[in-house]
Amino acid sequence: MTRKQMSIGMNILGLGGHSAAWRLGEVPPSALLDVDYFTNIARISERGTLDAIFLADGPALIGDVASQPGGRLEPTVLLTAVALATRHIGVIATASSTYNDPYNLARRLASLDHISGGRAAWNVVTTAGDVAARNFGLTGAPLHADRYGRAAEFIDIANKLWDSWEDDAIIADRERGVFADASRVHAINHDGAHFSVHGALNVPRSPQGRPVLVQAGSSEGGKALGSRYADAIFTTQTTLEDGIEFYNEMKGRARAWGRDPESLKIMPGLSTVIGSTEAEANARCDLLDSYQGEQGLAGQIAQRIGINVAELDLDSELPWDRIGDVRDLTTGSHGFFQAQINLARREKLTVRQLSRRIRSGHRLLVGTPEQVADSLEQWFLAGAADGFNIMPDVFPSGAEIFVDHVVPLLRKRGIFRHEYTGSTLRHHLGLERPVSQYAARRDSRSAA
Repeated sequence: MTRKQMSIGMNILGLGGHSAAWRLGEVPPSALLDVDYFTNIARISERGTLDAIFLADGPALIGDVASQPGGRLEPTVLLTAVALATRHIGVIATASSTYNDPYNLARRLASLDHISGGRAAWNVVTTAGDVAARNFGLTGAPLHADRYGRAAEFIDIANKLWDSWEDDAIIADRERGVFADASRVHAINHDGAHFSVHGALNVPRSPQGRPVLVQAGSSEGGKALGSRYADAIFTTQTTLEDGIEFYNEMKGRARAWGRDPESLKIMPGLSTVIGSTEAEANARCDLLDSYQGEQGLAGQIAQRIGINVAELDLDSELPWDRIGDVRDLTTGSHGFFQAQINLARREKLTVRQLSRRIRSGHRLLVGTPEQVADSLEQWFLAGAADGFNIMPDVFPSGAEIFVDHVVPLLRKRGIFRHEYTGSTLRHHLGLERPVSQYAARRDSRSAA
């Protein structure tokens, strides 16, 4: 029997997972506008037979542009170019269900799936915060429940549009002059609380049937959405105990929706700083931290839990009396909030210690390739993950270190592939190609 294999994605967070990565100068900040920069990381990841590269995104300029490189290329456009420069690796684009419309986005993603030969995925986000809202004529972000209600309807429409052409709809009979069987191209006629969409999509069914759906929310709304619709969930879990609990909860939720739990892949994020020795890894991390400064690191912690950085003492625990419940959080990520709180409380960490255990909102591991491989194997075999979303400290060197020194250890242990055996992202992830819901209904009627 073939041993179960983990999935691994490479999350390209700007110039690196550490916010001071750009100051090391491996590449100029202008690389963020250079397709070759992203193509290089994708090719490195493909050399390591990783499942996919992942691009986070948001429809607003956020952060202090005085101290951080600002500006990002739009993911679906950028990943079209990356897909043409690679052969196997999946390409995952983030797009907001709050600030897009279903028809246009479904068409873009179906186009990306065709262009990539079946390697496209959509990371569904609902986009919290008022900064983005003001770019779309709103004074503030929609309420949490409204964003997730819209997202559920959005995904339902996208799935209908992707299914609106059955796989065998195109006949292309030149002798008879018949291009398609019109009975197998369906208007979806959707009329719901948020959208009215007639359809059908003006792009025939794509190689994967539907692009892979990825979801990253860990709030109650996010977990309900992900367990119902997602093929993969990118989550932030900082302790093994929390990872196992989240994994079991999401598999159970998927089962409650009538899904096979194996059709939902749970992939926690892991920030890495890797050296040939522990001392080398720590020195690399110390150098990056020195650019940002302790107050800068503390500021990231404060932002995630919704308090002022002035309320944090670096050598004390978090001010628990000032921290509310995650349900009271009006801005920011519920998942990042909970992961940070759980880790700090469970291990009674000071703010300074916490800053060395969590980075980019995710668990941080500073160590050797063997230690990273040990951690991935432990979580995978313990039932805390089906795979991982890796966030190296600096690009491209962090990606190269992971691919050249961690991946071979995982292969040797029999828990990661030596080569690609399929051409689509669904195949990499071990997911079935979905049947068009319209074809399924027709077949069901015929059987009856």
